[in-house]
Amino acid sequence: MDEPSEGNAVETLDIGLCREAHQMGCLIGKRFSGLIKSRVATDLTLQKQLLPFARTPRAKSLLEALETSNRERYPRYWDELLGTAVGSGVPFLHIMLLNFRKEILPFIPNERIKEKEEAVDDDCSDVLVVDESMAFAAHNEDANVALLGHTFLVRAELPNGLSFTAYTYAGELPSCAFGFNSNGLRIRSPNVSVGHCYNLVDVRNRRILNVETTSQNRFSVREVGATPFFHANMYLHLQVKQLQDENSICRQRRAALLSVESKEEALQILGDAADEKFPIFMTGPTLHTLCTVLIDLDEQTMTIFKGNPKKREISHVFRID
Repeated sequence: MDEPSEGNAVETLDIGLCREAHQMGCLIGKRFSGLIKSRVATDLTLQKQLLPFARTPRAKSLLEALETSNRERYPRYWDELLGTAVGSGVPFLHIMLLNFRKEILPFIPNERIKEKEEAVDDDCSDVLVVDESMAFAAHNEDANVALLGHTFLVRAELPNGLSFTAYTYAGELPSCAFGFNSNGLRIRSPNVSVGHCYNLVDVRNRRILNVETTSQNRFSVREVGATPFFHANMYLHLQVKQLQDENSICRQRRAALLSVESKEEALQILGDAADEKFPIFMTGPTLHTLCTVLIDLDEQTMTIFKGNPKKREISHVFRID
């Protein structure tokens, strides 16, 4: 059950049973057309980098390859993207660029990236613990300023009987952020290179797996235990070369100084801003913490907090049993 608080700014679309992916995209696009158009208009990465690049001859083969590969491998997702464009009234090229920005940005010549900060996309933080007395995953959903006020929740049931709830970025598939389905729960944590870090939460069996992935089918799986596990936007257990990101390094060091004896202390960590230059809880100018989510495996709840999680302002509570 979803229990929104008063003054909650994140809307929820409950689609119910939806048999066609294109229809789902249309419904989402139509309901959130205003948010999608607003995001497209204000997203500097899209307007100053992706769209200008997409109009160059160099981009043609890349976009065609992305379309061919994804249409063949993931036809339902591709149909949903098409439906999102139709429902929202936003050109499909814009929708495609938003959803494939991480794959496209590395191909943009450096001279086209006028401001390095414009390319900063996300930099999330996680606190994970599974021991005899508690089991939870706490997560800051950090993103570029363009996504402030441009998110929503989608709930739907698929033809195969599965249902899902997803925190969704306007114009993108549900979801590159966090969500859960009737088989369990998954949080998409910090983006790492063109790869990702996933937190896979198994409520029924009381387990959390942290999975780091990168190109060429390389990945590493670590099961979370009693030792608190903090994860920023960097590889911790997958052995690959990586850029040294000062933001992530500073957050990792700061978290190591703080204790995690309870869920409340985990929220204190995620609300920490002691390091003014690289705080764990971000308030701009480029990166913002959009919300904080706490998944309690024992209570079987997913709680979304708005603002700094230290203040405990609850936006939504979902049962995930």
